Amino acid sequence: MTDTQTPTDVAAAANNKKSSWLERGVPGVKQQLTAPLTAVNTEPSTECPNCHTVTTNTALIFNCYVCPHCDHHLTMTARDRLQWFLDEVEGELGQQFSAKDPLQFVDSKPYPKRMAEAQDKTGESEALIVMHGKLRNLTVVACAFDFRFMGGSMGSVVGDRFVEAAEYALEHRVPLVCFAASGGARMQEGLLSLMQMARTASAVERLRLAGVPYLVVLTNPVYGGVTASLAMLGDIHLAEPKAMIGFAGKRVIEQTVREKLEEPFQRAEYLLDHGVVDEVVHRHQLIDTSYRLLAKLCQQPNIQA
Repeated sequence: MTDTQTPTDVAAAANNKKSSWLERGVPGVKQQLTAPLTAVNTEPSTECPNCHTVTTNTALIFNCYVCPHCDHHLTMTARDRLQWFLDEVEGELGQQFSAKDPLQFVDSKPYPKRMAEAQDKTGESEALIVMHGKLRNLTVVACAFDFRFMGGSMGSVVGDRFVEAAEYALEHRVPLVCFAASGGARMQEGLLSLMQMARTASAVERLRLAGVPYLVVLTNPVYGGVTASLAMLGDIHLAEPKAMIGFAGKRVIEQTVREKLEEPFQRAEYLLDHGVVDEVVHRHQLIDTSYRLLAKLCQQPNIQA
């Protein structure tokens, strides 16, 4: 019996011959077509709410939390802002005050639970942080609202801390600086939160009578009872660019007057044109401007001059 090869057998033999290791070509290294990693991909980053450009947190810190692409002023936490503003922090005030629940208030959740969530989220015990320290050659007391903490709302503890800051400034006769950022009075404390408007206004009046300077910096946003009290009683009012400032919200006013309110209504630039604020200051110039004004009010030598 003779062996016969079919066309399939011939093709298989040819493939085996071509696949011999002596005849196979040397395989090349495949190029990876993925884009190289950049710092934005590897470092913690933040997206600008205005131009949606992603910037590394390190770059934002060095640029005072101002977007390097569109110059939008991003939100700063209260502690970051005070540590950025003061050249030297000597101490913190008001940490002995803690919030209570006198009304046993419950909305979608109990007030103590809402407070605990805000404390876990921010790492702060309340919406107002108070520090005293050095600004160039001046000793100052500075306080800042943290909008992340229940919208920077003003409750009893916020009032206590602001009054203590004012009394410390009055006792040591040093300027008081307030960075305001709030949605208004805290509804979970009812009338007790509204009473803080009178308490803080009284503390500011005592500063005025004693000739102690009180400087207010309005950041984005400032509304409600804070605007109606401590935020609008300063000797000088500065504002950051495009900050929203008002008592009632824009939509509430539109529903009341039955008119569409166009930009820049309630913006810092609009309020400057109508005499509500004294100057709109870019964040990069805010420290120098504040120091120059406080040195003038305190009749101290300006070391920058």
